[in-house]
Amino acid sequence: MTIVRLGYVAMSMELKNSSPSQTMTYAQFEKINDKEGAIRKLVRLAISNLENCLRLLKHNRANDITFFRFSSKLIPLANHEALKGWDFIAPLKESLKDIGFFVKEHDVRVDFHPDHFVLLNSPKNEILKASIQTLKMHKDLLQGMEIDLSQRCVMHVGGSYKDKVTALERFIHNWAYVPRDIQKMIMLENDDKSFHLHDTLYLCEKLAIPLVFDYHHHLANNEDTEWQKDWGRVVDTWSDAHLPVKMHISSPKSEKEFRHHADFIDVSMFLRFLGEIKGSVPQIDCMIEAKQKDQALFRLMEELRNSNEVEIINGASFYVK
Repeated sequence: MTIVRLGYVAMSMELKNSSPSQTMTYAQFEKINDKEGAIRKLVRLAISNLENCLRLLKHNRANDITFFRFSSKLIPLANHEALKGWDFIAPLKESLKDIGFFVKEHDVRVDFHPDHFVLLNSPKNEILKASIQTLKMHKDLLQGMEIDLSQRCVMHVGGSYKDKVTALERFIHNWAYVPRDIQKMIMLENDDKSFHLHDTLYLCEKLAIPLVFDYHHHLANNEDTEWQKDWGRVVDTWSDAHLPVKMHISSPKSEKEFRHHADFIDVSMFLRFLGEIKGSVPQIDCMIEAKQKDQALFRLMEELRNSNEVEIINGASFYVK
């Protein structure tokens, strides 16, 4: 049997006043005449975000959820060029350690999904440098939490730039400029417009990067609808990984808006997928990308309780029979 563990993204729909992404724009920052005071306000926002992040982890613990994606907006303006040199980690050390202690104490899998402007295959050197800097920020946060860096940042391949073959080869070329400790953080996922499963497998196999299979993206963008014959290759990309195989699950909002995420997960669609992969891995961690966040997870678990195809373990995990 395969164990399935469910997680969700960044924010709770049930826990009130718990946003980990409170922010300040640079325009707002500039309007504050006292720059040291403006920095202190950024620090207060960051500490509040981290405190809310810990609240979310405790909420998850109460509901048996041990898989969670951190917001990449924990530290407002952390990478803004006008604040270059700002040591944002120093005033956050205790808050970061508190999160790291809780994660390790309760064996929680956590990761990030850096924003879409992180483009490792960009033809522009300044964008590549900025992308690596953003990844370094994620690395600094993880190190502040004293969490192992391996497989913590899932990313898309990047832009196709009207020449997908060249864009793939440029990713390989640019990979050499990515520091080794950042390389080990990276997972790649197939996307819904440009780089399908076969494209992403090409890079993952060549560069020894784990592949996060996004089933919904595959349905929207594929070279071959029969993903099953490549599933073994996907699993093999995790052969040296520190964590179990990971995938993303979401459902189309509608036939017309197929690429958009629905509020909840289509349980029959999910069970069809699980029926194909059961027994192929001992465990798979499924990140729910649905608009209703933790509520989508809770509803999915309720619907799975009515299925004869699974055996419930707890509030957020189950066996596929």
